[in-house]
Amino acid sequence: MSKAHVRGLELAYEDVGEGVPVVLLHGFPFNRSLWREQVAALKASHRVITPDLRGFGETTATSEPATMEMMAEDVAALLDELKLERVVLGSLSMGGYVALAFYRLFPARVRALMLADTRPQADTAEARANRETLAQRALNEGMQPIADAMLPKLLTPATHKEQPEIVARVREMIMTTSPVGAAAALRGMAVRRDQTDLLPEINVPTLIIVGSEDAITPPQEAELMHRAIRGSLLKVIAGAGHCANLERADEFNRVLTNR
Repeated sequence: MSKAHVRGLELAYEDVGEGVPVVLLHGFPFNRSLWREQVAALKASHRVITPDLRGFGETTATSEPATMEMMAEDVAALLDELKLERVVLGSLSMGGYVALAFYRLFPARVRALMLADTRPQADTAEARANRETLAQRALNEGMQPIADAMLPKLLTPATHKEQPEIVARVREMIMTTSPVGAAAALRGMAVRRDQTDLLPEINVPTLIIVGSEDAITPPQEAELMHRAIRGSLLKVIAGAGHCANLERADEFNRVLTNR
């Protein structure tokens, strides 16, 4: 693990392998360890960089809303620090919101996109209210209420029943997240812009992946992106939920590496 001092943050990241640089952006409320299996699959042929986004893992948490643009600018500052001009940008869930914000801000720095289990639309009024409720609970009660609320939606019933090690891993990522960082990200996601109008402007190779049983960003969201992004490739991971890269890691990695 390394740390970069950028934009007033101590930003933690891992940087392994050699070749075309790939940056993987984790979802909420996780950290860079979400990508362990993908790093293992890619590092023989790519340089793989996995940052902890603002407020997560070992990166500094700030109390103001952590907008998707702020996180995208953090990633750009890390790339500057690493002297990387263009990268393949991969993402899952909230990381997809950051990836789309990054593409809008820095399109010339993206050589290809991977958008997994995410959506382009802004929150509804109900979703914004729910995020504020969760933010308040995180600040007042810690991460246990977040884990209790999210775990049933993040993973399929089959995973809960048959893969307790994955459930435990996801719970650990949630429970070790800073409540301040979680609240800031929840408030940042609540005010994110609708990126639907950006999709037709994306002109780099784009891979869209979704779990067939994703209850948070269901396959129809992925299909919408696929229709709007010219030349994009859509892959549905059968039997996976919102954490498709964990629940069906081997299949996810085959799609990712085109094997």
